[in-house]
Amino acid sequence: MWYFTEEQRQLAQVCKDFAQNEIAPKAEHHDTHETFNIEAFKKMGELGLLGITADPEYGGAGLGATEATIVMEEFGKACPGLTLSYLAHSMLCVNNINSNASAEQKAKYLPKLITGEHIGAMAMSEPGYGSDAVGMQCKATKADGHYVVNGNKMWITNAQYADTVYLYTRTGKDKKDLTTFIVDTKDCEGFSVSKEIHKMGMRGSPTGELSFENAKVPETNRVGNEGDSVHHMMKNLEIERLTISGISLGIAQACVDQCIKYATEREQFGKPIGDFQMIQKMIAEMAAETEMMRSFLYDSCKLWDEGKVSNTRAAMVKLQLPKMATKIALDAIQLHGGYGYSREFPVERLMRDAKLNEIGAGTNEVMIMIIAKNLLREAAQR
Repeated sequence: MWYFTEEQRQLAQVCKDFAQNEIAPKAEHHDTHETFNIEAFKKMGELGLLGITADPEYGGAGLGATEATIVMEEFGKACPGLTLSYLAHSMLCVNNINSNASAEQKAKYLPKLITGEHIGAMAMSEPGYGSDAVGMQCKATKADGHYVVNGNKMWITNAQYADTVYLYTRTGKDKKDLTTFIVDTKDCEGFSVSKEIHKMGMRGSPTGELSFENAKVPETNRVGNEGDSVHHMMKNLEIERLTISGISLGIAQACVDQCIKYATEREQFGKPIGDFQMIQKMIAEMAAETEMMRSFLYDSCKLWDEGKVSNTRAAMVKLQLPKMATKIALDAIQLHGGYGYSREFPVERLMRDAKLNEIGAGTNEVMIMIIAKNLLREAAQR
């Protein structure tokens, strides 16, 4: 973007080089075998990227949504699946702890998460509560110096690898009586990863179901007071929706790049298919849509960093960018013809990966509800 600082441009280049050297060469392998590129993930810690929004006193970079989204875009071009795991670690776990935990909790958990020694996850959704996250039923009951947690969490990114889980639970009867805990998975008796989830796309990102059966969590691991979590949840969802849209932008740009390359190399009727007006129309529209996505997203990130972005704006970004990325990926498959439908070219994988972002961090339908509700309420107050 034209208003990026020199430091932001340098960050983009570092991430681009890392993605080309460490992520892209293994993306197809990890998608095929549903495995996790943990080696590249650990190296992100060496680059200082795993705590990109965390305070420097704990080893973080102390940067904002703009820089986090730059990383998402560059990594998302190479392997959206691994980038989703990066987001779950850096934005859903690390950023939440950095924003909401006590100084003692930050000092205990953030350094190892930021170096990559530990891997983080966030547990919000449940088997019966996805879009209605506030209706969750995983319950934490206070005992003598600890809480006893019972319930399941579903669709948890990094579940099988997580050392630290930022866990949302119910602690009261009111719908908003939600409380958060930091769970040490290796030391938590009664905790288990009960099921691995196999997905259509984002297969390079491990996903599973977490089970808590009379699991004991120390009271000192509670984040804030009982009932504080709804506010924490809604605030972090805004930056999650912006940054996950960075992955969608990366997918769209990767599709455009692949189509330009293919159109110059593939010949039909004795000339490159890029000479045909129909192909030119497809590429031109895909490129224009991608630039529209980029401007809307980074403008919104800049507003977030200035404390000016609204819940409505974040929902608009999350609604439009993933939808456009899926459309662009489908167009890329069409442009590639039979090769696009095969696994010989990456556009097939990119299309499967793109669809997840229309579901995770709030479905398209939920984004529409948020946007319309906010706009109508604002109109009624005028």
